[in-house]
Amino acid sequence: MIKLSVNINKIATLRNARGGNLPDVIKVASDCERYGAQGITVHPRPDERHIRYKDVTDLKPLLSTEFNIEGYPSEAFIQLVLSVRPSQVTLVPDPPGVLTSNAGWDTIKYKPFLTDIVNQFKTEGIRTSIFIGPDAEMITNAAQTGTDRIELYTESYAKNFPSDRVGAIRPFYEAALTANKVGLGINAGHDLNLENLAYFAQNIPGLSEVSIGHALICDALYYGLENTIQLYLRQLVVQ
Repeated sequence: MIKLSVNINKIATLRNARGGNLPDVIKVASDCERYGAQGITVHPRPDERHIRYKDVTDLKPLLSTEFNIEGYPSEAFIQLVLSVRPSQVTLVPDPPGVLTSNAGWDTIKYKPFLTDIVNQFKTEGIRTSIFIGPDAEMITNAAQTGTDRIELYTESYAKNFPSDRVGAIRPFYEAALTANKVGLGINAGHDLNLENLAYFAQNIPGLSEVSIGHALICDALYYGLENTIQLYLRQLVVQ
């Protein structure tokens, strides 16, 4: 079964726009679980423009599903993860100030750095995942860091899907075969939505989890949060 982890960053963005606690990030996370989501994802950034470090610590004791913290492994981020001890940490190479994640790791250039970070988290029993593009060489080198999983960066798939779904999925299918061969679990995320998710899920062997935030929260404005989560879950049922 492919798990759906709901990224709640956009809920925090809306809250922060006016101050106060509307919408309530903690309540929304609990509601997502109650409506069927199998995980909650947060991506705290140094400027805390959406998810705050306090949100992360407040969420941990209240969640009953998998908790995934993603972000750039700065010293502050590492200490946050080690103190919260989530189910999974996803390492993302986004520098401070970027609008959203826009590239995967160069696992050749940063292999020693990633190996050290992965080892710190795995020593504490935290599953690790490395955010990465659909590149066989990068995936093979990711495996050499000791990571448990990779998260495929799916922006190019989503961009090309409307005009050529077969061509759009091909590099990700081949990337999944490489990951399967070297013993890595597979997550995926970025711009996956109700139009392109089912095709992706059906064609990626070994896919374990998708992390979806922006599109899902946008759809919830029209369909309601509970119904939207159910719609996304249906896309993940592989026939």
